[in-house]
Amino acid sequence: MNTIISLVVVWLVTAVALYLVSLLPFGVEIDSFPKALISAAVFGVINAIIGIIALPFNFITFGLFSWVFNIIAFGIAAWLVRGFRLRMGILSAILGAFSLAIVTSIINYILNSFVFS
Repeated sequence: MNTIISLVVVWLVTAVALYLVSLLPFGVEIDSFPKALISAAVFGVINAIIGIIALPFNFITFGLFSWVFNIIAFGIAAWLVRGFRLRMGILSAILGAFSLAIVTSIINYILNSFVFS
């Protein structure tokens, strides 16, 4: 698949997953799907920057430290995007980042199994 198309698909999957996570009772609030699109883009950029900086830590901890950086990226994205809120603070960031990983994995599995097969 083309690189730009791949980035758009990842962006859309992340936006849908963020919106679905906001429907769960974890204190993650996103006002609308357009806000989820913006939040997904911001989250992706922050995650990429932190991922590059965190590479040595991920290597040392066999990737477990990436959860911490995912939570930080989730919180920063909520802080930067108007209409994306974490009602329970760090607890919402933890539950939201964990839920986002699970929901994104499920959507990717469905897409890979039924759409892109």
